[in-house]
Amino acid sequence: MRALLSLLLLAPLAVLNAADAPAKKPNVIVILTDDLGYDDVGCYWTPDKRPGFEKIQTPNIDRLAAEGARFTDYYAPSSVCSPSRAALMTGCYPVRVGFPGILFPASPTGLNPDEVTLAEILKKRGYATACVGKWHLGHLAPFTPRQHGFDAFYGMMFPNDMQPFVLHRDETVVEPKPDQKTLNERFTEEAVKFVRAKREEPFFLYLAYSAPHIPLHLPDRLRGKSARGLYGDVVEHLDSGVGEVLKALDETGLADETLVVFTSDNGPDTRGPYDKRGQAFPLRAAKATTREGGVRVPCIMRWPGRIPAGLVCREIASAMDVLPTVAGIAGAQPPQDRIIDGKDILPLITKPGAPSPHDAFFYYYGEKLEAVRSANWKLVFPRTAMDDTPYERKPGAAKEALLPEALYDLAADVGETKDLIRQHPEVAQRLRALAERMREDIGDSATNQKGKNRRPVGRVPASGQ
Repeated sequence: MRALLSLLLLAPLAVLNAADAPAKKPNVIVILTDDLGYDDVGCYWTPDKRPGFEKIQTPNIDRLAAEGARFTDYYAPSSVCSPSRAALMTGCYPVRVGFPGILFPASPTGLNPDEVTLAEILKKRGYATACVGKWHLGHLAPFTPRQHGFDAFYGMMFPNDMQPFVLHRDETVVEPKPDQKTLNERFTEEAVKFVRAKREEPFFLYLAYSAPHIPLHLPDRLRGKSARGLYGDVVEHLDSGVGEVLKALDETGLADETLVVFTSDNGPDTRGPYDKRGQAFPLRAAKATTREGGVRVPCIMRWPGRIPAGLVCREIASAMDVLPTVAGIAGAQPPQDRIIDGKDILPLITKPGAPSPHDAFFYYYGEKLEAVRSANWKLVFPRTAMDDTPYERKPGAAKEALLPEALYDLAADVGETKDLIRQHPEVAQRLRALAERMREDIGDSATNQKGKNRRPVGRVPASGQ
């Protein structure tokens, strides 16, 4: 009788302890594509009667959107590779972390070891971490993925149009001349192996495909499948890789325990014929510009049970937000000893109708502040025609033709075609004030302002290369 009484008294305590026991920390997979355009994913496609812009079939990426949240106003913090990736890893504008431009094989610089990356935050929380694919944040010893929080690395340091183009396993070159036709398939295989191997512990997988960056490559057996020609073939092959990762999550029973983020590092490269190029329609321009087509990119986030299926978020969000958002769901915090520009956007994807935490988004090209957006308004500062659309300037057009300051209502005119600055001078003035605040913060080369809150890029002395 006494034993029975003891069990009855202890039972509520056991229930309480079970309820209070921490659940397994959610897994995180960030899938980053290279130069994928806003219009290159099925669920983002806008019907266009022009020949050459047929819909690319992406059923697996579309499945993510149907089962999660699709962003319509999500921004890469740069319109070119390295700075955008630095922002994703640090949660900061590229200029703030000394990373305004692209790295090349001769570059002595890289992501400063003093920066705290998303991988480092999660590793301290007990996550297994892996980087698969394109790094492009420094190839020298202090800057490689395993120096920035990743337990393992399988991929390349540079994009597929730079030489030498070699494949690494951690710090070792395992293939000096990898076959690019099979490279993205192997990245998928590596990602799937990681998911299966780490199924019993929380993990962070950064899967950074090298597709659809030019030059375009895929297995010969997959050519001629897409209505959008070779470019469509490559994107549809990439979509099949996403499908394999989702299949691995389903088969391991991890789908409901995993946040999947799918996005692109910047807008599409629109050089070349239609069957070999990306598309950002109905946005204006493309990669290497601060027009919407250069930096507004597809982004989908799926976390079954937490993110409502089929949600469409039309609020401003950015790749910089991934770090604070993921840190929060993992029970961690972003670094508290420095400025982090990203915001926790979990409310945007869990509470339909929640407002953006950003009062403004700033469009930098290199160290030059070229535009600012607040709510639906975008103020574009004067620039030359060459600065505006370098990939789309017609032969013989004047390179230095000055384009005046212009104001656009992106809610009504996402293609940036109708300048409203004369009708709304008060809006333009408000956005100028926001821009001046940012110039004082991290600078603007157009006005020769250095900014007071910039951190240095990592640099290796010449003797250390």
